[in-house]
Amino acid sequence: MNFTKGGSFLLSPTDPQDVFTPEDFTEEHKMISKMVNDFVTDKILANMEDLEAKKEGMIRELLEAAGELGLLGADVPEEYDGMDLDKISSTIIAEGFGRSGSFAMTQGGQTGIGSLPIVLFGNPEQKKKYLPGTVSGEKIAAYALTEPGAGSDALAAKTKAVLSADGQFYILNGSKQFITTAGMADIFIVYAKIDGNKFSAFIVDGNSEGLSTGTEEKKMGIKGSSTRVVVFEDVKVPVGNLLFEIGKGHVVAFNVLNMGRQKLAANSIGHAKFALELSATYANERQQFKTPIANFGLIKEKLAEMAIRIYAFESMVYRTGGLLDNILHGVDISGPNGGQIAAKGIEEYALECSMNKVFATEAVAYVVDEGVQIHGGYGYISEYPIERLYRDARIYRIFEGTNEINRILIPTTISRRVAKGDLDLKQALEKLKEQLNAGVITREGTRDLVQAAKDIFIYTFGAGLDKYGDKLLKQQEILGRLADLAMGAFAMESAWLREQKALAKDGETGTKLKTSMTEAFIYSHIGKLELIAKDTIAALVEGEALRALALDLRKLAVYTPKNVIALRQEIAAAVSEAGKFVV
Repeated sequence: MNFTKGGSFLLSPTDPQDVFTPEDFTEEHKMISKMVNDFVTDKILANMEDLEAKKEGMIRELLEAAGELGLLGADVPEEYDGMDLDKISSTIIAEGFGRSGSFAMTQGGQTGIGSLPIVLFGNPEQKKKYLPGTVSGEKIAAYALTEPGAGSDALAAKTKAVLSADGQFYILNGSKQFITTAGMADIFIVYAKIDGNKFSAFIVDGNSEGLSTGTEEKKMGIKGSSTRVVVFEDVKVPVGNLLFEIGKGHVVAFNVLNMGRQKLAANSIGHAKFALELSATYANERQQFKTPIANFGLIKEKLAEMAIRIYAFESMVYRTGGLLDNILHGVDISGPNGGQIAAKGIEEYALECSMNKVFATEAVAYVVDEGVQIHGGYGYISEYPIERLYRDARIYRIFEGTNEINRILIPTTISRRVAKGDLDLKQALEKLKEQLNAGVITREGTRDLVQAAKDIFIYTFGAGLDKYGDKLLKQQEILGRLADLAMGAFAMESAWLREQKALAKDGETGTKLKTSMTEAFIYSHIGKLELIAKDTIAALVEGEALRALALDLRKLAVYTPKNVIALRQEIAAAVSEAGKFVV
């Protein structure tokens, strides 16, 4: 099977023709996009006030309506009433629901972490019993992992399962916290330790005796979604509802979270585009000093940078969607263990999913914050949707593994793949040092700066290994900075590959705006990566050794600056004219 290894972008170039971009959408993809956007506009945004007030029965009604359109079954096999669509389609659906505020969390929970554990790890009987209902929306699914004392440290969970004397049931006791859709869920994916030490996953029916939920949490944002504590008091779970294998709950949880992170990044695209649309429209209409504020330079800067960051992480997310599709098309997932085979394929890009999640959720945070700023005082008033978007976006950096946890996972995953021989970092580092010994590496244009970003990561990572060796993985401050360097390289390359692919098809004129966004992002980002790297090496060595490493880093990024102010003016003009994100 031919596929690109996860993380290999750091060590080798990628052919632009090998990446998937939004410009590659098929007619079916475009139809799906229109369908979900129409649904969100007509059914959700038009009823946002009732949704935010948790109008009785509304979430179930909306889920069933989405189910009728096939918007809940993209990742479910056809034999269980699903659509069995490609990962680009499910990414498009997630992006579209990113505009739907709190309902995005409900829909995401239903189609992602709520049902994917059964899709990927359930046996045929479990799939037949539970999946058709989640696809139609008749059954609402919830994912019960987090506990009062176990959030990111999921394996520290205290919920316990004990086999009954007759061997027919597992008896569950414990509690879960911050569980989305808990107030109305018919199915819970619950993680508990069998005999207090074998971390395992279970499918628990919502009407089980002894299962109860607390009152609704009063949240900062995503107010329309249900969030409650779930309590298990001697809950009997049939042994047939054990999901996957005893003691393998972590395999279920962590593999499902890979797709959860990818979909949350896709949600962020829709959320950010909506915020930019609201902001551009407001800036065009709001006048100060007898002119629209969209004409003011510092407002142009904001609109442009919002668009640039959206362009960058949209490129990352759909590139990863293409990688996922490619690997899944190359394996046979038709058999009884097909879900587990698919999960293994998805795991290949756990690194990219984590990078997308962190970069996208922090980018959308920037976009909504600037959106409020553009609205001025009105942005602080709940009558204006940007106020809700600002609040709703805050949870994104906490969901699906906090960004801090994901920042640790990124270099940890790279380290493990280096140790396994999947990534030959040693050879790349030796080659880079030979180039440095030969003199300054002059960079000309965006392609060279993309390579510079990769080189900065490789060099800094190597310096970390020289200092700490295997103990590097215990240095969280260093790991966080290495994660930022890897993400920066992936974002820069993804933007550049998208532009180059478009350039080959549409020529310079047809690609002008993409080129401007790519250049503005890369030229303004490379300096930030160099600073991060310098901060990192200063924590590793000192004195002459530090001066030598700093000089090497300087050699890696010698380039002529670009007039990014002019590029942003051009981008802002296009956004203002369109009144929304445009490429």
